[in-house]
Amino acid sequence: MPAATLAVRRPSASARYLPHLVFLVAVVGTLVRLFELNDELCWRIAPPTAALALLYAAGLARWDRLSSWARPAWLGLLLLLWSWVAWNLPAQLTFGYAWLAVPLAVLALRMPTRAARAIALGVLTALLVASLLRPAGGFDPDVLAPPVAALWATVFLYRAQQRLTRELAATRGELARQQQEAGRLAERARIARDLHDTLAQELSGSRMLLQAAERDWDRRPDAARRQVRAVTGALGEHLAQTRGIIDDLTPPLLARDGLEAALRDLCARTGSAGAPRITFRTEHEPCSLRTDQAVALLRVTQGALANACEHARARNVRVTLTYGDRATAAVEVMDDGVGFDTTAPLLTGSGRGFGLAAARDRLAPFGGTLSIDSEPGRGTRVHAALRAGDRVAVGTR
Repeated sequence: MPAATLAVRRPSASARYLPHLVFLVAVVGTLVRLFELNDELCWRIAPPTAALALLYAAGLARWDRLSSWARPAWLGLLLLLWSWVAWNLPAQLTFGYAWLAVPLAVLALRMPTRAARAIALGVLTALLVASLLRPAGGFDPDVLAPPVAALWATVFLYRAQQRLTRELAATRGELARQQQEAGRLAERARIARDLHDTLAQELSGSRMLLQAAERDWDRRPDAARRQVRAVTGALGEHLAQTRGIIDDLTPPLLARDGLEAALRDLCARTGSAGAPRITFRTEHEPCSLRTDQAVALLRVTQGALANACEHARARNVRVTLTYGDRATAAVEVMDDGVGFDTTAPLLTGSGRGFGLAAARDRLAPFGGTLSIDSEPGRGTRVHAALRAGDRVAVGTR
């Protein structure tokens, strides 16, 4: 399935700090108004108001270090100071000061247990109502409704935001799990293609050699022994190939000597099994290929050669490695066999499991392409190309 990514965004800095900013602005505004009134009561209320702001800021600064019991104790001190100041403020300042209940409600919702949150919100609501009843001289909906509604709207919005964050986190976890599963499936398919293009093809060639040795065992024992020795040597190479698959699917010869040497060796080993006759040549100066790109071209060539040997009934196969002017590398495998219809299932992938369609899949991550020209009775030409380097572009002849 397609990989998908969903990021759970943390609240923006402005959203996180807005309640604290409201609290401090309200406290500072209250202090300014107290200094403007300049009477004895105001000077008595100013120190607890300033202490409230300092206690609030100190608790926020050390929030991560506060224990599970210290946080409710800190909030309790804040509520005590806030309610004392609200009860003693002049009537004209009480209504504005009461809005400090909104950021205090946010703090109440951050308490460690559900019981602590419920108690804190209940006490806060009661203190808010009491502080507003005194200057109003009784029950006045116009005075009580806005702060109380704002407090509980904050509670519901905060809880909704927390629930949404949890749901998004759960969704991100599920998508991450699906991405990992998709990655495992893609890796499994990649390994299957590599096993098909390496061990399966090599073992098929060894089997052909052993069948030839069996036919020649009585009539041409020397030829049969040579073929058996060739199989023995090939099995040693199979072991090296298996280790190469384990080591990131990089063939040892390719890692040591480069793509040209690996292709030349592949053609020599495949041609040693008898018909068809395989020739190899290179054109132009080599360009630098990443190892994974070279592996892709080698495996595609290996699969094309296997198709030519097993199905095309070709007498001659020519493999050409071409380096282009714009740092492109291409491999062409051309045979004079029976050919096939390029619209048949073989090409689309619904026929022989890991065939030409799998070769296209192998080149696709590098921006490479695979072109096939064939007609029944007129042979087959397979051309794989990619651009060297990190940014790959594809060109075909």
